[in-house]
Amino acid sequence: MKVALCQFQIEYEAKEQNLHRAEQMIASAAAECAEIIFFPEMSFTGFSMNVLLTGESDGGTMQIMQDYARNYHIAVGFGWVKRSGDKGENHYTVVNDTGAVLADYVKMHPFSFSGEDNYYIAGSQTAVFRFAGHTFGLFICYDLRFPEMFRAVAAEVDVMIVSANWPEKRIAHWNKLLEARALENQCWVLGINCVGNQKHLRYNGSSRAVNPEGETVDCLYDREGLIFCEIQDEAAKFRSSFPALQDRRPALYKQLM
Repeated sequence: MKVALCQFQIEYEAKEQNLHRAEQMIASAAAECAEIIFFPEMSFTGFSMNVLLTGESDGGTMQIMQDYARNYHIAVGFGWVKRSGDKGENHYTVVNDTGAVLADYVKMHPFSFSGEDNYYIAGSQTAVFRFAGHTFGLFICYDLRFPEMFRAVAAEVDVMIVSANWPEKRIAHWNKLLEARALENQCWVLGINCVGNQKHLRYNGSSRAVNPEGETVDCLYDREGLIFCEIQDEAAKFRSSFPALQDRRPALYKQLM
């Protein structure tokens, strides 16, 4: 399976402009025979707290991305904001090449350090889906700092997707945590970050594909572009050759918490 990671330069709160450019990136990925493409968190608005501006109740972004998926015959993962009363929900949705929804995830850990929890409702369900013979788990940005939720789905998945707006000032954490999540769960971890400036923050990408042994096999720094990754049965082979996950003791861990 060929996967494309789109390291996107998001123009802050300029949804229509970003959607137009996203179509170009989707077309490029499809031309390279990628089966699925993933965009960063809040893909077409940037990390905005202005829910009244960026939030949707009509599913407009969803419909546009479904059209792109059908037109270019490629599955697409993208972030968007759903309005929920006075607050929003930070969603990440995946649609297949016919436009059908494969998974929809709401970020479980709003980033309280920046006040995201004042504007966004936390999700409470993991999201796992099957595609092209693989099982994927979805996570968003700050979730990366909470290994418990990755472990909760590790037995089911062989690919973990982490979409983000992760700033340059903490990019070293991003790099190390992606590799840690891959190594400890013996699966692929694909991290998709943005680039450019949003308000007072700078983003430098460092989107990367990390294999089940915790090794970064491809990475893109500080510019917009696509990373292509070929995923086969590496997770199953590594888990078979070094079956560490079988020695977990979940019942004991619950007693210790």
